[in-house]
Amino acid sequence: MFNKLVCLAEAVSHYTGRCVAWFTLAMMLFTCLIVVLRYGFGIGSTALQESVLYLHAMVFMLGAAYTFKDDEHVRVDVFYRGFSATKKAWVNIIGGLFFLLPFTLYTTYLSWDYVSASWRVLETSPAPGGLPFVYLLKTLIPIMMVSLILQGTADIIKNIAIVNAVRKDKTNG
Repeated sequence: MFNKLVCLAEAVSHYTGRCVAWFTLAMMLFTCLIVVLRYGFGIGSTALQESVLYLHAMVFMLGAAYTFKDDEHVRVDVFYRGFSATKKAWVNIIGGLFFLLPFTLYTTYLSWDYVSASWRVLETSPAPGGLPFVYLLKTLIPIMMVSLILQGTADIIKNIAIVNAVRKDKTNG
């Protein structure tokens, strides 16, 4: 059962990350369009500028679990890189249980009222000509936290399996 949970969480993280990665291309194209319109034709578009911000938020927030899954997140690894597989697994388990999960659970809890209030009024951009989807943008906060909770749980389970496999090898060998 745990293996299925790990596989499902990693598949969701992988698929989401691969899809969201294409938003960086859209950001580049929109940014080029903004520059050409502004400096080539003297036309400015608040909605287009906010679109780049929305895409950036989606890349960062929806891609976080994918980055974590592939162990590409920021880590201060002065010692970690020299650790054995077992020590790395223990660091990952402890970090997940005492830092990642409490932080993500607390942030999910804190963001709930913030996002709910935005949805109640269907919050829009305060800028004239801005996008009317601020409530959707704010919804990315709990979505990011839930995806990190799922991927973090899968990572903890994987690392427990690594520790157990090493123990079995030592016991049998």
